[in-house]
Amino acid sequence: MRRAPNLSPLWLALLAAPLFTQQAMAAPEVRLYVDGQPVAAPIALDKGTVELTHPLAKGSHQIRISDADNSCGTSFGPSENKPLPFGTAQPMDKCSKGQSFTLRVMLAGEYQFTFNPDTPSLKVLRATKKSEFKRQPPQEPCISWDGGPVTVSLKGVWPDGTRLRDAYSKQEAVVKQGKLTLTPSKESGGLLLLEPVKAAKPAPFSWDQASVYFLLTDRFHNGDPANDHSFGRQKDGQDEVATWHGGDFKGLTEKLDYIKSLGMNAIWITPMAEQVHGFIGGGEQGNFPFYAYHGYWALDFTKIDPNYGDEESLKTLVDEAHKRGMRIILDVVMNHAGYATLADLQDLGLTELTQNIDKLPTVWNQWRPNGGLNWHGYNQFIDYQSPAWNKWWSGDWVRAGLPGYPQPGTDDVTGSVAGLPDFLTESAKPVGLPPLLAAKKDTLAKAQPDATVSDYLIAWHTDWVRRFGIDGFRADTVKHLEPEVWAKLKQAGTAALKEWKTANPSKALDDLPFYMVGEVWDHGVAKDFWYQNGFDSLINFDYQREFALSQAQCMASAEPTYASYASRINQDPEFNVLSYISSHDTKLFFGDYQDVPLQRRVANSFMLLPGGIQLYYGDESGRGLAKDGGVFDQALRSDMNWQELASGDKAELVKHWQQLGQFRAAHPAIAAGSHQKLSDAPYAFVREKGDDKVVVVFAGRQK
Repeated sequence: MRRAPNLSPLWLALLAAPLFTQQAMAAPEVRLYVDGQPVAAPIALDKGTVELTHPLAKGSHQIRISDADNSCGTSFGPSENKPLPFGTAQPMDKCSKGQSFTLRVMLAGEYQFTFNPDTPSLKVLRATKKSEFKRQPPQEPCISWDGGPVTVSLKGVWPDGTRLRDAYSKQEAVVKQGKLTLTPSKESGGLLLLEPVKAAKPAPFSWDQASVYFLLTDRFHNGDPANDHSFGRQKDGQDEVATWHGGDFKGLTEKLDYIKSLGMNAIWITPMAEQVHGFIGGGEQGNFPFYAYHGYWALDFTKIDPNYGDEESLKTLVDEAHKRGMRIILDVVMNHAGYATLADLQDLGLTELTQNIDKLPTVWNQWRPNGGLNWHGYNQFIDYQSPAWNKWWSGDWVRAGLPGYPQPGTDDVTGSVAGLPDFLTESAKPVGLPPLLAAKKDTLAKAQPDATVSDYLIAWHTDWVRRFGIDGFRADTVKHLEPEVWAKLKQAGTAALKEWKTANPSKALDDLPFYMVGEVWDHGVAKDFWYQNGFDSLINFDYQREFALSQAQCMASAEPTYASYASRINQDPEFNVLSYISSHDTKLFFGDYQDVPLQRRVANSFMLLPGGIQLYYGDESGRGLAKDGGVFDQALRSDMNWQELASGDKAELVKHWQQLGQFRAAHPAIAAGSHQKLSDAPYAFVREKGDDKVVVVFAGRQK
């Protein structure tokens, strides 16, 4: 062994100095604290900006970053408790002594925290990566099934000797002594969908049995990438929360067979009018550029927005849908127009409404925030006090907080929804074209003698019906307009569709009148005055909020809802509702728990619901949430998850929904028939309408 050299005390000190210095000067470590508990890995304060991800449940959470003792210098938080907004770095006090930010989470999932100890600041966003955290749905008591054969009493439903088929598994059996025994397919979730092998004659379509597939055109399928950047619309190069994603009519047409395979007989598409060309700031903090990809901020109601396609692609879509027996429902907006954006003011030559434009790029829509600004910063270039605003929509057309315009009121009709210019639909004053359209070279709008604002809007919307054979309207923001205006729209739509059918007899599916369903926010299953003012149906907000989850957990718990809906809806030929489990404004059913088995079970209870149903794109495929930039409803509008449907559990999920949808489509009794419970365990009921009769059996949750 080699002997260590003799060293003087000085050399020993010099050699040891680096070690002692590193130990003495090691940067302190802190942790992310959520609701008083440390989470994630320790953070060394000398490593610069760090990113942490952590799952959060829905609700309010207390957030800080500190050491265990909340020591001054290593206790990062607000100087006093305050909200932590999404998407914007918030300054922190490093001597906050345990003070916390309050973070309000609307959607459960994984969140990304970006901490800069040098500034110091903290920013939070929904995480890009899929969370390993998985909320569990609440437990519901339910009847159980051992996976074996199930016997159901059919006494008084079908006579002995009747051969029945389970539409799910394709098994057949004969009724004997008033009973039938079959084993539900494991994939069905304990369901038997019993129908006579000798089928009744198919019944003609009725809107009473509407199965509507609702999609955001821009987020569904891109069939023509060449139109993705109309009017110079840009990607933001970040999370693309509210930019245009490319979906169009050509892409939708390519997927019609897919929609038909789900048993759908109608497709609701978002508004297709030419939208404002540019963006506004997204969210309270201006975290992202917010374009009108959704279709609810119109600029010109007489033109199709080129991001969606053109008149030829619309014609093809409607014709091909009709060939497959599916109707087209167009979302229409009568309440408001879109915001004024930089791109519109430049494209329409309204430079008098701007200021400081020497600081803008040549193409105004290419402006990007810098120097501490956010996306709301575009407002600095618009002169909201200019007297030239009469060259925009004008005070004869809309109420807005602008010079020369009527001011918004405080009630549902005269108020301004989200600060949007509110059409004066109540006005009896004849008006010419709004100035911006009168000067717009490519508009198809023409002045009409003695026409009011509502007359123009009705004419513009129903012209699409007259020219292309649109079968119905979904009316947006219904309670914000006068009921009599909706009645006039329905009357005009009915006349327009009749005119189209007369001119196109070979393309007409039937002689049914024009259909109209409305969005009256928070409306439930109640027949009121809206049904006397043009509406055949209203969207039912109650089902998603009150029943969808519990009935997915145990279908037997749906009996009171089934009985009530069948009684209230199907016994009144002039009353219906459109129920849903997900929407673009409220929530995704799949988003709460990201649970494929639960998504299979909700198909069972939902697709057998009496009345009309609305399937939101991706309900059938487990489409997940998008990053939302701090605006919760943006998470609900993710791109359709086509790439997940080639194989695996999402592909099997779609097949399950197809089975239920096709059974519903084959039997009008499910949506529009009478309902009678046959037994509690197994839970069984019969639905009957005319010659159509089915029995549904739920054996229970498998042990």
